[in-house]
Amino acid sequence: MRAPRSWTLRTRRSSRRLLAAAVSAAAAIAVAGCTLPPPPGTAPLRYRDVIFPDLTITRGLTYGSAPDLTGTPVTLTLDMYRPTGDTQTRRPAIVLVHGGGFTGGTAANGAMVTMARAFAQRGYVAVSINYRLLNDGQKCAGQDPPSATCLTAALAAQHDAQAAVRFLRANAATYGVDPTRVAIGGGSAGAATALAVAVHSDDPGSSGNPGPSSKVGAAISISAEIPHSLAPALFDAGDSPILMFNGTADPVVPYALGAQTASDLLAAGIPTIFEPLVGGGHVPMKQFGDTIVTQSVYFAYDFLDLAHAPGQPAAAGRAFDAQMSRYAKRHPDLARRFAGLGRVAHRR
Repeated sequence: MRAPRSWTLRTRRSSRRLLAAAVSAAAAIAVAGCTLPPPPGTAPLRYRDVIFPDLTITRGLTYGSAPDLTGTPVTLTLDMYRPTGDTQTRRPAIVLVHGGGFTGGTAANGAMVTMARAFAQRGYVAVSINYRLLNDGQKCAGQDPPSATCLTAALAAQHDAQAAVRFLRANAATYGVDPTRVAIGGGSAGAATALAVAVHSDDPGSSGNPGPSSKVGAAISISAEIPHSLAPALFDAGDSPILMFNGTADPVVPYALGAQTASDLLAAGIPTIFEPLVGGGHVPMKQFGDTIVTQSVYFAYDFLDLAHAPGQPAAAGRAFDAQMSRYAKRHPDLARRFAGLGRVAHRR
């Protein structure tokens, strides 16, 4: 996969850190076959390594409410995973969205629990959400253009997930969240939801917690796509950075569709890393779980600027900056492409 011609990243960090994250991702694409390198720093390093084996899990927290297709209110709940014994009060957070074709599934989905535990053990506040399931049983994957039913279901899921993002920001002090460092991820329909949140933050919906931004700093998609016909209307260079995993043997979301979405995202100037899972099926956590978790952790570390987050040793920031400087020297063409990123430093 080739590096994009130009990327514009709208985020909250200094110009130097914006450039560092972009060059990190681009160098990974150009040099390592779409594989992100580990962030540098002495182990154990918060947000990269497992530091907290024990977790505090709070189930059934209400984060919003929204109507179903009959107008009946649906209470929206989530399960929260936090590192037990952590004294840090400003931690990154990630919202995780289960799959099920917008028809079924719950926050107890095994893939999302695996991701939630992995991120929380590294110091995050992780939440796995329940959301409205408004599909009547149609197979939405691969529809292009999508049916009205699938669009309605996907939009409801997007709005509910955005309400969960805002819930974390609105209750940051209560749960020890850094409201400037929030990511989203999902599998299958949940991955499509994460993609929608990444590219459609200007449509926040009304599922709860009005006021805080719905914008995320990073989005992770496991086995999903966005219909090619929607790309021109949805994608622009100010959308959130995205990491995509797609199995080459996926029988639900064919690999070619995921690759097309990645191509569309890159063409729009959105920072995107696409990782093929060779021989992988649909949300192949049993086969590729270690790769998915590790690469997701590295991606979030880079694009949430966790080397410079509260609680990190100064040495972690220096090591990360030095690594980015080395990348820029090795790939001056990429560094020149990203030279203007600093003009968009923006706090959300």
